[in-house]
Formats: sequence, C-alpha cells, structure tokens
Amino acid sequence: MLSYISIKGQEGTFSAYIARPKTSPAAAVIVLQELFGVNADIRKTCDELAEQGFIAVAPDLFWRQEPGVDLSVTSEADWQHGLRLYQAYNRDAGVKDIKDTINTVRNLPECNGKVAILGYCLGALMVFLTAVRYDGFDAAVAYHGADTEKYLGELDRLNSPLLMHLAEEDEFITKAAQAEIKAALAKKPNTTVYSYPGQNHAFSRHGGVHYNAEATTLAYERTYSFLNRQLR
Repeated sequence: MLSYISIKGQEGTFSAYIARPKTSPAAAVIVLQELFGVNADIRKTCDELAEQGFIAVAPDLFWRQEPGVDLSVTSEADWQHGLRLYQAYNRDAGVKDIKDTINTVRNLPECNGKVAILGYCLGALMVFLTAVRYDGFDAAVAYHGADTEKYLGELDRLNSPLLMHLAEEDEFITKAAQAEIKAALAKKPNTTVYSYPGQNHAFSRHGGVHYNAEATTLAYERTYSFLNRQLR
C-alpha cells in the first residue's frame, strides 16, 4: 500500500509520497520529480533510497496546477501532458514548496534532522534553484537538470554540498551548456560534477527509453556514497 503525508506549506497543502527505512531515526532525502509527476519511477526511487536506510519523500510539485499527476514514461500523450505542465510551472513558487517540504520532513519524529534534496530533469533544476536560494538542508544531488545554465548567476549563494550528474549526449542540455555548468561549478569547492559519455537524457530513469544499467549503477553508487558522507 502506497504511503503519503501532507505538507502544510505557506501557500497551501499538498501531498508527498513517503518511503520509510527499516530503522529510525534516519536522515531524509527529498526526491523531486520529472515532468511525469510523482509516478511509478519516482516512487521506485524513493523505495530504493529507503532500502539504503533513508527516509525518502517525493512532494507533488504540480499541486498548484493539477494535483496527483502520475504519468507514464512510455506514453506520448502523457509526455505531452507533462510537457505542458512543465512549461507552465512556476519555479519560484516551487522553491517555496520545496523549502516547506524540507522543513516538514526535518521535523518528522522518525527523522534525525538531516535532510538532502535529490532531483531529476525538472526536479534537478529545482534542486539547483533551492540550493542557491536556501541554506536549510545538508546536501543536494541533481540528475540532468535542463535550464540550469540559465541560473548560474546565482551560484555565489550556494553553500550546501552539491553533486551533479550530466549525460554527455543529453538532447535537452547542449554541450555548450554542459561546459558552462562545469566551468561555473569548478569554482565552488563544495561541488562535484560527473559526466557520462555516450548517455542521453534520463539515462537512469526506470523503464525509460534511454535507460542504461551500467551508467545508472555507477551514478547511484556515487550518489549513495555522497549521501552517506553528508548525512551520516
């Protein structure tokens, strides 16, 4: 049975999927969705994090537009649906929702007070935006966040440790944009960027068209190692 909690935010209440580890208290990881909503892929990611000993919480980022979005990663109609939501999404309001989620999760009785944020595509961009606008968490992980290069001017405000994964053949992040991101983050001592040769956008998405098991395994080993260093 799927488990959800309510996040009482500054501008409304929204739901979040939660996966709990076998033992607590534990550190928490906020998982930020792609344009498909809190779907089976995101819930599976949360479940895997719980298996690693973390509380994993995925807030509904589209709650202002359409609560409860749960789209298939293989349906063209669902892709177009999610794309419309993505294009209309208010990123500034989204940062507020993520801050509210972090604060709620940190105060859960089963949480030890340490919280990281981790996101994919839209969620990865929101990880970056939250990281440069808010200091109230312990670590950040971003997988192929399109449009990140547009916000590099805010990088001076980044204080939390940041791990970023980029796919070299990403069709939504040009090689020029990737080079710009790498050059900017190289100036920050608390950031690490890994690049994956031959990989396309969303190479780690469960059941996705570009899923690559070898690259995914490597990326997740790096992610878990990073989270364990920052949160344990």
